[in-house]
Order: sequence, then C-alpha cells, then structure tokens
Amino acid sequence: MNLFNTARRARPHRLGHQAGFTLVELVTVILILGVLAAVALPRYADLQGKAREAKVRGVLGSVKAASALVKATAMANGTSCGAATGTTATLEGASIALNYCYPQALGALTTGIMGASNVSANDNWVVDGTNAGGAAGGSTVQINLSDATTPASCSISYQSASGATTPPNITATTSGC
Repeated sequence: MNLFNTARRARPHRLGHQAGFTLVELVTVILILGVLAAVALPRYADLQGKAREAKVRGVLGSVKAASALVKATAMANGTSCGAATGTTATLEGASIALNYCYPQALGALTTGIMGASNVSANDNWVVDGTNAGGAAGGSTVQINLSDATTPASCSISYQSASGATTPPNITATTSGC
C-alpha cells in the first residue's frame, strides 16, 4: 500500500455534503452591512446642501477678488479714491461704478460688484428684495441662492465702502443651504 491510498481511506469523500453558508453566517453579514449603512448614510445624506454651501463660498471668493481687482485697477488708472460716487473703472470692457475706488453695491447682477465678479442669474442667484443695494456709499446688496432650502440664509452680502479708509464688508451666510 502506498501512502496516497492510506490517506484517502482515512478521510472518505462524503456524498451529499452541502456547500454554502449557514443561517448564522448570513445573519451576521446582514447585521454588519446594516451597521455600516447606519454609520455611513448620515455622512452622505446632505450632499446637495454641502454643494450649495461650497457654491456660496466660491462666489464669495469671486466677489472679494473682484472688489480688490477693481480697486487696484482704479488706483492704477489714477482715480481719486476720496469720492463717494461719480467715478468708474473699466474692467474687461465693462464700466464699474465706484464708491471710494471699490465697486458700488448696485442691485443688478450685471452692474456694480455683481457685474465685476460675473455673478449670473443662470447660476440660480437672485438679488434679495429687502437688500437690493444702491449707489450711495455703505449701501448693501444681498444675493441669494434661489435653489437653497432657505434662500435668504444661503447668500452673499456686499456692503459698499462707506468712506475712503473703510473697505467693503463682504460676508456669506450658509446656514440655510
């Protein structure tokens, strides 16, 4: 007798042996998947809100950059920054009305700070009715993200310069995105 045949007889092949998972194994896997889903789901539930918040923060950066760029352009062109109104700066062919060398807070998306920063109604931005801006120094314009849960709380506010040494106040609200 050889060793191969001896090992074979010691462990006979069983006919009818089932291959598969037991009920305990299946229940364990289902429980693990349930726990993972319960932990992971809240992290990914509000992706749209996070995307709207990121959109507000991106446009906030654009408004801040446009404000600084308009002031730099006005100063490079020799514009007097002591005047509240009546001065303009040309930025990419567009005439931007100024308050103390900063863009005015005009209530249209095509003029003032919104025109300088290329904010568009096509991107769901609307001018807030109660903060519609104006040409005077210190005026405030607020733009709301219209597809947000609470548009007035998902917005950017721009208060134009109110004096030669006072820069504009630019803020974002993201609590309602």
